[in-house]
Amino acid sequence: MKITVLHGPNLNLLGTRQPEYYGTLSLADIDEKVTARCGHHGVSVACHQYNGEGPLIDAVHQSIEGDGLLINPGAYAHTSLALADALECLQIPIIEVHLSNVHARDAMRHKMLTARAVSGVITGLKANSYLLGVDALVSLMKRSA
Repeated sequence: MKITVLHGPNLNLLGTRQPEYYGTLSLADIDEKVTARCGHHGVSVACHQYNGEGPLIDAVHQSIEGDGLLINPGAYAHTSLALADALECLQIPIIEVHLSNVHARDAMRHKMLTARAVSGVITGLKANSYLLGVDALVSLMKRSA
């Protein structure tokens, strides 16, 4: 089984960008932890980061080849109907994660357009959101296999 992990805009700045919301780990640190968790489950993983909406949507389309998708769409979760539509096209389990608790932030972040297109959303646990997301995704993938 193979998982694709897609990181959205500005996540390449993790470790220095607003650590009170996102924690102090870099994106490379998170990818390392995700890869280790996937290895624990016997699942292969490919991690990618995109700042642009178009390239992120293209990567969603390409993930149709895999068995599951873990995505942190960043701010596109709140603004991109196009990304939500792309996610709805997939026939694989999808878990959406967010490092910060979007519901404890400004009101604009409370609505997530992408959430309607995914199997579940994990938010507010910093890097642990990703690790719990992997666990949930593997469970869903095994059920649908």
